[in-house]
Parts: sequence; structure tokens; C-alpha cells
Amino acid sequence: IRTLLIEDSGLMRIMITDTLRSDPDIEVIGTATNGKEGVQKAKALNPDVVVTDMVMPEYDGLYAVKNIMETSPAPIILLSSLDRANPDIFDALNAGAFDFVDKPQTKNSQDFKGALSKLKERIRAALGLNSEVLGKKVDKTNHHFHSFESVLQYEILTIGASTGGPSAIESILTQLPGNLAIPVIITQHMPERFLVSYAERLGNLLPLKVKIASRNERPEPGIIYVVPGDGNMAIGPDAMGEPIFQYRRKSYKEFNNPSIDCMFESIGDFYGTKAIGVILTGMGKDGSQGLMKMKNKGGLTIAQEGKSCVVNGMPQAAVDIGAADYVVNLSEIPGFIMSCF
Repeated sequence: IRTLLIEDSGLMRIMITDTLRSDPDIEVIGTATNGKEGVQKAKALNPDVVVTDMVMPEYDGLYAVKNIMETSPAPIILLSSLDRANPDIFDALNAGAFDFVDKPQTKNSQDFKGALSKLKERIRAALGLNSEVLGKKVDKTNHHFHSFESVLQYEILTIGASTGGPSAIESILTQLPGNLAIPVIITQHMPERFLVSYAERLGNLLPLKVKIASRNERPEPGIIYVVPGDGNMAIGPDAMGEPIFQYRRKSYKEFNNPSIDCMFESIGDFYGTKAIGVILTGMGKDGSQGLMKMKNKGGLTIAQEGKSCVVNGMPQAAVDIGAADYVVNLSEIPGFIMSCF
């Protein structure tokens, strides 16, 4: 896998390059010290995958992503520092970056090996992605109102996503009406420190209120809740039998903190026929068992159509076990959801 590395720190460049080169499947064909040089090298070398730091002097990672996707498109993996959540990450993902991983710290720190193995995993995954859907622009936000029936057939919408999810979720939520009459619960695989920035970004884009879900909080209509990444969150009954957010101590096979299966299963149990579940783009199989539970409990279940996914792992896993009532192209999911009301 011919890989270009863009990184301003000389030491980090050597450390990452040496580690990647120790993998027989990965060839580092070039390095660059800033975004501008990275764009030039990408044009000259035509790499299979680009790995870029986000924070660099003068020409940063966002500059690199925007210009590489314009001049010589390739899957781009972003490196993000552990000590801060860079909001530019989401602009870079919207501009066409494939995914982001934590930037490895010093070689003797425990996270170095973990971060590098995650990076290698993403480099491999980048080869199988659907590059045509990267960088698709979000349409203008829908500020129109919808006439909801006085008795709603569905009482909650829950969405799960992983790789490619932030942009896919934005493209759905921006098309939902400004007077949405049910709560929306988003479970997005993402490091904990980024989820607050992500919720803020969604809040700035949408007429609806967006917040991080809190323990013992009751989901309210018209509010979008982003599940935190400090545990596996679920919906369960309070003392009065009303729905509240709760943490589950259970560990799940596919993914944890946050687990899509955990949230979907609990919504299936609590809401039954009154729930809509949507599984979007992502690596792995998280969400498929939870979506199956929702379907078995009588809920409406939707999987994103593979050709509109950045990575068709999770939706395909749901389709394979028969968990999806409908398979819908990303652009049609908002209208499909609203046709249920």
C-alpha cells in the first residue's frame, strides 16, 4: 500500500515511517513537512493512501485535504493530537478525509504501539473504501416545518455510525424539519474528547437543539442527543417507568464506549414498535445485532445502501443477518424517515 506521510515534526516523521515500513503490506513512498509540500508530493507520487498531521505551521492538514481531494484524490487519514480536540477535523472529514486516528506520542509511551496499529488498520481499510462518496457536500439545512399527526406512530429515532459517519449524519440531520416531534439519539464511534466538538458543530448547523446525553436525563422531542464515549449508554426505565439515559456495565463484542449494539438493543426493548433505527457507514459489525433486536421488537429498521457508504461494513453486516427492513441510499434516508410521520 503506497503511503505518503505529511508531518512537520522530524522525530515523529522518522518514528511513524520506521514503524509503517516494518509492515510488509505498507510502503512509505514519500514524506512531506507541511500541507503545501504534501499536495505537491501527492500530485507527483500518486499514493494509494495519504496520512497527514492536522496541526502544522502555515499549511496545515485541512489545507492538505482540500487541495489533495481537488488535484489528486486519495484516501486521507488524519492524525490528531491526544491533548486537544481539533474542530478542524470535522471540516477535513467533510472535505473528503477518510478517517482520523490519535497521533502517537513518544516511543516509550504505552499508546505509541496502539496508535500505530490503529493507523495500520485504517491504512488497510482505506484501500477498500468507496472513494466516490468522499467529500460530498451537505445540502442546505432544512428550516421548514412538517405537519405531525397528534398521535405519532414512532416516538424515537436512533442512528449509529462509524467511519464516514460524521458527514453522513450531518447530511441526514440537516434535512430533517426544524419542528421534529421526536428525540434523536446518535451513537457515533469517536474518541470521547471529540464528541463534544461534534455535538457543538451539529448544534451550529441545525435549527434543532443538540447536546451530549447525560445519565438519568429523559429524551425530549426535538432534541438531538449525541451519546458520550465514556461508557456504553442505553435507554431504560426510571422509577416511574419513563425512558432515561443509563450506562450499562456490559462489554460488547464488536465495539465499546460507545456501543451501537448497546443503544439499539435497549431502544428495541423499551420502545418496541415505536422506534426507528438507522445503521450507517462504518467498519466492522457494531449495530447489526442491536438493529436485529429492534426489528424483532417491531421497530422500523433501515440500513444505508452500500454504494452510498464510505465503508459498507456495518450496514452490510445488518443486511446479511436480515436486520434491515429497508436498504436506502443516504440521500433518500431523511425523506424516507419523514414519510413515516
